[in-house]
Amino acid sequence: MDNKAMNKLSYGLFVVTVRDGMKQNGCITNTAAQVTTDPNRISLTVNKANLTHDMIDKSGVFNVSILSEKASFDTFKHFGFQTGKEVDKFDGYTDMAKAENGIYYITAGTNAYLSAKVIDSIDLGTHTMFIADVQDAVVLNSDPSATYAYYHAHIKPKKKAAPTEGGKPVWVCKICGYVYEGDPIPADFICPLCKHPASDFERAIQ
Repeated sequence: MDNKAMNKLSYGLFVVTVRDGMKQNGCITNTAAQVTTDPNRISLTVNKANLTHDMIDKSGVFNVSILSEKASFDTFKHFGFQTGKEVDKFDGYTDMAKAENGIYYITAGTNAYLSAKVIDSIDLGTHTMFIADVQDAVVLNSDPSATYAYYHAHIKPKKKAAPTEGGKPVWVCKICGYVYEGDPIPADFICPLCKHPASDFERAIQ
């Protein structure tokens, strides 16, 4: 099976933000979608390993900032390549504002945001799908939304063929470009930047 085919399945990209007391956090996701219009409801699927998941599960309220084609790769790195379990993602971060629900939304490289309240959840094993009522929706500008396909074609840095060093094969993460040296790459290896598994690495062309 060629997993690259999944890159052709295009959908939006978002920063999901949440608050638990004074703690605010957020993560990158591509799994928000409208499920009904009356009532206006969305689904959001989040990996259980993410702190954002636990905070949504506890608070039941979150925001979805819709990323536009003007989003920079720095936004993806900031909210996707580090964990809120280890860093405060909003410490020193300035491209945000508070929605009426008290949760931050992202103001740079976004074109709208939604505020939602969880009404149900479905256990999907590694992930939880939250079903939520949209309580507020604000359009920020008319910039086109960034799709998953657009991200791979225009936002994510182009991967450069990495040379081998010291005679060791080089494996490159297809998601963020992290380089692993050694052969074979361990089956249980997890990218230290984007947390994707060894299956998302490919051997560099020599």
